[in-house]
Amino acid sequence: MDNIIIIAVLVIIVGLAGLYIYRAKKKGAKCIGCPDSRTCSGNCSGCTSCNIKEV
Repeated sequence: MDNIIIIAVLVIIVGLAGLYIYRAKKKGAKCIGCPDSRTCSGNCSGCTSCNIKEV
């Protein structure tokens, strides 16, 4: 019974994270999690506050 609860919680967390990414991409965010994501060029190296580089 405990395993089912843990699996259900993990599925909900992963599902909500996926929904967050889907909605952010639909709104035009290039770099999700970057504060400058809507004005970003998409390279992430051009953002003023994002140090993540896409591979």
